[in-house]
Amino acid sequence: MYKMAVIGKDVSKSDSAKMHTFDFEGLGSACTYQLLSVPQEEFDEKVKELLASYDAFNVTIPYKLDIIPYLDRIEGDARVFGAVNLVKNKVGYNTDGVGFMLMLENNGVCPAGKKILVLGAGGAGRSVVKKLTDAGADVFLFDVCKQNVQSVYRDFGHCTPLESVEPSDYYMIVNATGVGMHKSEGISPVGAEILQNVQIACDLIYYPRKSEFLRIAESLGKQIINGEGMLFYQAYYGDCIVLGKTPQAGEAKRLFEAYKRIYSE
Repeated sequence: MYKMAVIGKDVSKSDSAKMHTFDFEGLGSACTYQLLSVPQEEFDEKVKELLASYDAFNVTIPYKLDIIPYLDRIEGDARVFGAVNLVKNKVGYNTDGVGFMLMLENNGVCPAGKKILVLGAGGAGRSVVKKLTDAGADVFLFDVCKQNVQSVYRDFGHCTPLESVEPSDYYMIVNATGVGMHKSEGISPVGAEILQNVQIACDLIYYPRKSEFLRIAESLGKQIINGEGMLFYQAYYGDCIVLGKTPQAGEAKRLFEAYKRIYSE
């Protein structure tokens, strides 16, 4: 029985516990899984506890960068993105990018050659920008924190930093800001004037199921994608790391379909 958890500022509404326990069972194992909402001033103490007494743990908003100094090293996409969403044996990993791309694939989205706007240049935004540019998309990036945008541009290049968001013929807009959940529920990072010209609105938020960002887009007749698929797939890929198993996209898809039949509204 693996001892697992997720740490974030507010994970009170997170689906992580049921997703990971479902995944572990599907992969022939089992785990206990705790949701740990931790304010910034308690982060140091809680991380040390997690490192000492848990088999592995996940990291979410806003601690995907803050966790790095506590680790011995970071591997794979975590090194590329400079952000961590999984820790095992004091090693940091990032499965956000592969989860995001599998979610797009399963929704019929091919980003190659497409003009895409990413809102948010934090931990999740960094991984999204890198995966989209690697897939051949023409990526534009905006964040209210200009320093975050410049950091992504400096580290990755191949994207266009924006000072403001104006209406344009984007193929897709990805909301990686976190605006629309918890205390900002009911708020969208952009309005109808921006969304009216796009084909697809993709929100990394998965609760509420339909954020204000997606509600506006849907009212305009756009294809909408919520972040549940990304959350599930990044969880699956992470659990494979914890269990030492080789991940398979087909297996991930089958497990997600089974999960939705049980849990999704």
